[in-house]
Amino acid sequence: MSTAAIPFLDLVTPHRELRDELRAVVDTALDTAGFIGGPMVQDFEHDFAEFCETRFCVGMANGTDALRLALIAAGIEPGDTVLTVPFSFFATTEAISQAGARIHFVDVDPRTYTIDPVRLQECLESECTPDAHTGRLVSNRTGGPVTAIVPVHLYGQMADMDPIRELAARYDLIVVEDACQAHGAEYLSKSDGRWHKAGSMGRAAAFSFYPGKNLGACGEAGAVTTNDERIARRCQMLRDHGQSRKYCHDIEGYNARLDAIQAGMLQVKLRHLAKWNDERRERARRYDELFADAGAQLVLPHVPSWSRPVYHLYVVRFAERARLQRELATAGIGTGIHYPIPLHLLKAYEGRGFAPGDFPVTEQAADHVLSLPMFPGLALEQQKRVAMCTVASTARHARPSGRDTSLRS
Repeated sequence: MSTAAIPFLDLVTPHRELRDELRAVVDTALDTAGFIGGPMVQDFEHDFAEFCETRFCVGMANGTDALRLALIAAGIEPGDTVLTVPFSFFATTEAISQAGARIHFVDVDPRTYTIDPVRLQECLESECTPDAHTGRLVSNRTGGPVTAIVPVHLYGQMADMDPIRELAARYDLIVVEDACQAHGAEYLSKSDGRWHKAGSMGRAAAFSFYPGKNLGACGEAGAVTTNDERIARRCQMLRDHGQSRKYCHDIEGYNARLDAIQAGMLQVKLRHLAKWNDERRERARRYDELFADAGAQLVLPHVPSWSRPVYHLYVVRFAERARLQRELATAGIGTGIHYPIPLHLLKAYEGRGFAPGDFPVTEQAADHVLSLPMFPGLALEQQKRVAMCTVASTARHARPSGRDTSLRS
């Protein structure tokens, strides 16, 4: 078996394969001087909206801008409280704060790592109080009115959207999906018995096209998807200094436009995304088979019956993660940790009243999760080597029988 290094992610090969098409995008931009807006942006927006099964897509400079402006366009106001999870990349909460809102965390499900609908309901019932005059829920933690939920579709798998949407409807809350890791992921809704794409189930959704995503730009890029024309139009204005047309600034906005070259490159890659997602699913199935006899101490990704994930990441859980990661690195196998520090314990949120133990499922996940190599071109021999080294390491460092290494809920 080869001992060549196995990268955590391969961004070189797909760009080599698409080199001529990507260069043609740059040539078009140079020949037309179409660098900001224009046909390449509009064509990508049309195609990505179609891919996500939504009416509208508004290109953004990055995923953080997409989430921030989606929240503002959907009606989130300064002082509002937004419910989300403490287990995500920092941009999720950063965008909420930059929209002027306050953060109220809800712990995650111990198997999917997405927002736990049971804990969400408990939060709304026991951590929030109806305002005596308006009837709207007020967060006991922040003191602000609760107006929105941001479910994070993590690792390429959607959150459990049916109960989230039911609770949102009951309490008159806006749902804005953080779909930054879920390009093409699907959810089987019991409400209508059909599969729905990520980005189509909230009032709006935010996508990131950071280079390492399933659909990645050759730089920074993002997008908002929505079925609400008013939100789409407001996002178009907000990303472009609040302009309704040139030099007519109806509101104060931002400079968050999607570059035309990035849009053109994304459109080239979008034609391959369904195939790439299928290849990721196949690699995940291989991993599942290769780890079938690994033992209970190595916890594999859980896929509920309502989920069709796209495996942005293939994340396992092991109590002795640090040693496992070191031994895989020694064997030339790249890994990642998504994410090592829960959001509520970051230095940025010191002084906001959070403490260790507040969100135990998130905290234990942060200590135990490890992302293994995952990309469309990952070869079977590479996966066999990853599995062999992982199983050997976990067998050496498994905790003694009788000790519970699972996440505690």
